[in-house]
Amino acid sequence: MLRGVSGSAIPGPRGLPALGSLLELERDSLGFLTETARRYGPVSRFRLLHRFVVQLADPEDIEQVLVRCAADYRKDRFTQDLARALGQGLVTSEGEHWKRHRKLAAFAFTPQRIAAQAGTMVDAALQRIGSWRAGGSLNVHQEMSRLTLDVVCRTLFHTQLAPGDEATVERGMEVLNHFFAEALESVLLVPPWLPTPNNLRLSRAIARIDAILLRMIARRRAEPAEGGDLLGALVHARDEQGVGLSDRELRDECMTLLLAGHETTALALTHAFYALGTHSDLRRRFQQELVQVLGDEPPDATSARDLSLTERIIKESMRLHPPVWAIGRQPLRDVRLGGHDIPAGTELVMSQWVVHRDPRFFPDPEAFDPDRFLPERARALPRFAYFPFGGGPRVCVGSHFAMLEAVLLLATIGQRFHLELEPGARLEFRPSVTLRPKGRGLLATARSNLTPRHHSNDL
Repeated sequence: MLRGVSGSAIPGPRGLPALGSLLELERDSLGFLTETARRYGPVSRFRLLHRFVVQLADPEDIEQVLVRCAADYRKDRFTQDLARALGQGLVTSEGEHWKRHRKLAAFAFTPQRIAAQAGTMVDAALQRIGSWRAGGSLNVHQEMSRLTLDVVCRTLFHTQLAPGDEATVERGMEVLNHFFAEALESVLLVPPWLPTPNNLRLSRAIARIDAILLRMIARRRAEPAEGGDLLGALVHARDEQGVGLSDRELRDECMTLLLAGHETTALALTHAFYALGTHSDLRRRFQQELVQVLGDEPPDATSARDLSLTERIIKESMRLHPPVWAIGRQPLRDVRLGGHDIPAGTELVMSQWVVHRDPRFFPDPEAFDPDRFLPERARALPRFAYFPFGGGPRVCVGSHFAMLEAVLLLATIGQRFHLELEPGARLEFRPSVTLRPKGRGLLATARSNLTPRHHSNDL
């Protein structure tokens, strides 16, 4: 049993013999973590089979793990298991390998390079919604996922996927998310080489995506110019000894950015459209901002800075429904957190879903209120009361790219369409690697907006 420095046990649910809290966590991960923090406090523990997990729900402790003492921790077991799909990319790698790749990736995500991609992002949105029919039914998450996948491929890989390849990636995402959310092989750490149905299904899905990525890498290697895209920068990068990245290293980074990079932004947009579809006053304010800032013009990197409400809608959607809903670490040595001694190797979980809904930091936390992120209110928050992109050395390298992308896409679509939710529509989640919609997802009807210059009279 985990015990604090004074000898008192870290509080938490007893769980079942042998299983611990496994069934509760599998049945309702979000509810279980929230209730555990509420009942047992900012440092709590629960058992999964033979392993203890410690949940941290206080911003001070989270900052200690992610920032102040980041070198004392490594990624958790679940993230390590993601290497089955992501390889040794930025999310899963450690040590010198990670430092080398992070430095290369950061070069491609400079403010100048990100701003230069704004036009491509908007063009991708205009092309996607050009196929929408006013009055037609849409699966919002599916549409946003296809759009952000296209943006990632155009901006980071300097390519566009053929329709068949797009469908392959989409199916592969479903397989990956099912495996890491529901498959016993993931929970029980069944070896990848054991030919269980889920292991085989995952291996086939990864192999199909790998084939797409390796073709993409081969084409990029054949092009002499680096260009402004991340893949070009990685292909042409050389270390101090003049050695470049292997195809396997390039594949791992491309897989990480392809899957993690587009899915999180797609979810943030889906959740934002849900908020706009369920809050008519907010939608009117949003449309008014688009008229006042953009008029008839599409957004760009400069005008996006003036879309303050649009940005706050994205931020609040990531607070209330965070695409990355939990992150984990393992201490490399015995550490003290929240007054408790925690042994090396203990699984730590820090849930954005839990902390972002803590009424100590966010009054009326279930309400969607983008004005929480007005500058004067945001400054009053503890530093890690809000951490949608993580923090510290391992903060998401593409966070600024993702925020600009989300603002531009939300504004571009909002100028032309209102997504009217089906009657009774509500967000239900299937937590996996990300916070994905459950079942059929979020269904809506695309309603054509009036032209921007007419909106001012209507508002």
